[in-house]
Amino acid sequence: MITIILSNNSHHFPHTFFLAGIPGLTAAHIWISLPFCFMFFLAVTGNGVLLFLIRTEHSLHQPMFFFLAMLSFVDLVLSLSALPKMLAIFWFGATAISSHSCLSQMFFIHAFSAMESGVLVAMAVDRFVAICNPLHYATILTPVVVAKIGGLVVLRGVGLTISFPGLARRLSYCGSHTIAYTYCEHMAVVKLACGATTVDNLYAFAVAIFLGVGDVAFIAYSYGQIVRTMIHFPSPEARAKAGSTCTAHVCVILFFYGPGFLSVVMQRFGPPTASAAKVMLANLYLLFPPALDPIVYGVKTKQIREQLLKMLRPKQIDPT
Repeated sequence: MITIILSNNSHHFPHTFFLAGIPGLTAAHIWISLPFCFMFFLAVTGNGVLLFLIRTEHSLHQPMFFFLAMLSFVDLVLSLSALPKMLAIFWFGATAISSHSCLSQMFFIHAFSAMESGVLVAMAVDRFVAICNPLHYATILTPVVVAKIGGLVVLRGVGLTISFPGLARRLSYCGSHTIAYTYCEHMAVVKLACGATTVDNLYAFAVAIFLGVGDVAFIAYSYGQIVRTMIHFPSPEARAKAGSTCTAHVCVILFFYGPGFLSVVMQRFGPPTASAAKVMLANLYLLFPPALDPIVYGVKTKQIREQLLKMLRPKQIDPT
């Protein structure tokens, strides 16, 4: 009877997990934290400024910038969900995280990553309509339509990932409670389980394929139609002008899906033990887009650049 009780207690969901940080580089955590802290500063400041500009400047109240505001908000939440705990690990060795905090972090990171993919799809639709059907741009992408697209992005992101914490919660954890990452990634937590994880593996893989392959295929199709339309433009200047409106979006796509695909491949098919390269790549997947997206749009988008310079320019005092 005592044996049965002990066995049952050993298979419960743990009250606390431990985040290992970056394997093999614990002694260098302080130095590694410096670029992480800098990117966190860029993410919070850059996205905060973009949201402020789009909110306060009437000339930016257009579908393209509404979608950019959605992207900035998602990037901001992603940064705030992951970076503070990472820095606490690097600076103070605060590796412990309660199971509730771990599951909450898991949901926010996966849900808002899915939302970011959805926003990138919406932005591809915006560029498609603007270039392929410019005369009806304002009548197609009305504020109501943009709001509905935003709501659909949120519902899809939450709907696809809300079961991740529940799936992880139902498993038995009878061995180590140390997650070999700097944040609670779903599959990294599942790999600690001592029972069958087939359902978790299949569902996580299906979501990754749906979001990754499905969204990228839709974006690729949209840009295929854009290029097809641009070929028939009457002058090279017109083609260059249309192409310049897509440059920032293409850069953001590469920042998000590049590290994302590599991270998923290494997570699903890499060695069972986490290496420093695998963990660093997973971190870059969360760090790069939020830090670099506002910089790209600030540099490449004329309206954003003009409003930013206007905000930074000192106001002249009227001598009268």
